[in-house]
Amino acid sequence: MKKSLLVLAVALLGLTSCKDQCHQTNVSRNLISKQISTADLRNNGVAIAGAKSLEKPGKIYVKGSYLFINEIKKGIHIIDNSDPNNPKNLSFLSILGNADMAVKGNMLYADSYTDFLVFDLSDPTQPKLLKRIENAFTSGMVEGVSWFSNANGMNPAMAPTQITDYDVELITSVIETDCEGNMNPWSNPWLVFDSFFNASSSFSASLSSSSSPNQGSGTGGSMARFAIVNNTLYAVTNQNMQLFDISQPQNPQKGNVVTLGWGIETIFPYQDRLYVGSTTGVHILSNADPNNPVRVATLSHVRACDPVVVHENHAYVTLRQQTICGGSPSNQLDLIDVKDMYAPKLLKSFPMEGPYGLGVDHPTLFVCEGSHGLKMFDVSNPLELDKHLLNHFKNMDAYDVIPLSTKLLLLIGKDGFYQYDYTDRNNPRLLSKIPVTRPEA
Repeated sequence: MKKSLLVLAVALLGLTSCKDQCHQTNVSRNLISKQISTADLRNNGVAIAGAKSLEKPGKIYVKGSYLFINEIKKGIHIIDNSDPNNPKNLSFLSILGNADMAVKGNMLYADSYTDFLVFDLSDPTQPKLLKRIENAFTSGMVEGVSWFSNANGMNPAMAPTQITDYDVELITSVIETDCEGNMNPWSNPWLVFDSFFNASSSFSASLSSSSSPNQGSGTGGSMARFAIVNNTLYAVTNQNMQLFDISQPQNPQKGNVVTLGWGIETIFPYQDRLYVGSTTGVHILSNADPNNPVRVATLSHVRACDPVVVHENHAYVTLRQQTICGGSPSNQLDLIDVKDMYAPKLLKSFPMEGPYGLGVDHPTLFVCEGSHGLKMFDVSNPLELDKHLLNHFKNMDAYDVIPLSTKLLLLIGKDGFYQYDYTDRNNPRLLSKIPVTRPEA
């Protein structure tokens, strides 16, 4: 028997040796854990600094003539954008563990790991911390990496004392393949997978901005997790939606919690509905009572990263082929009929290259394609949008966009922050760019 097994093994090795061998370079992520005490978070987690260059930008938000650009897990850049041709970096609000933000009137709302913070922006160069709601969140997700606190879910009175987060180390390896992309199992039998919990942190919150800098809420990009509707702020976490009553903007109160299931990523308020994207589908909630949104339908899809935006009876959802969200079999843009919120229907899927955030200013749809740039479509007839590609900007990295009714397009990516005038949507004009400046290694 042993001799037979040996002959079989030799035969198998012989078969593999007869094939051509190629090499494939893979990049995997190694997560290195770190602990942050809640005491340190609250005593040393907030500071005001002078203007800083962009290093690792994340979410974007606009309110009146001011821009807010998140520096991932570090804080928020505050920029005077009264002249889009010449934006002025005013200050940097350092916030440990920050990923999301929203603005109403002169109040800036931001997360700091477990805590929900309120800042007075009357002087944008010197934001003032007015209030901290401790333990508003027990876990979160930033750039596909989960963090969590040691809060005891069985005992709400037991406050967390420690937060566990992870730094990401990229590891490059070279493996042998059969020249058709299939790994040679004899050369490397071990596969490295990203954690199931490392779903992408994407979110949609497109709201109308007020012309007055002291009234109303601002407009967020499609990759954020905060949204404001009238006097309620909605914050989605991995599995819940936490509501905050902001009828007194400077003194918000923690409200209801809506349980939605694991893998929650995005929220898009539109009319009297909330569209919540997850790694497995799009949930539709009736928001007739803003303090008690109720889920009425779910349209499931394969596990994938999926920001969503809506115009009238159509929702647009991007699905990205990426392992941190479970891995869609393809990169695509889905068109969904949401006329009947109780019965959403998938109308058509369009192939994409690697879609991230998106935005709509009907009849124009903007789709970020990561390292493949930005695409603009005419969606006058949504079912034929693939036949009406208006522009494809390739020499940029596009992560998220905010199209404003003033025909000003705000775009963020790994290489910087862009602004375009798309009054002539066939020939958008670049107004300015704030480049990313990486610190020396």
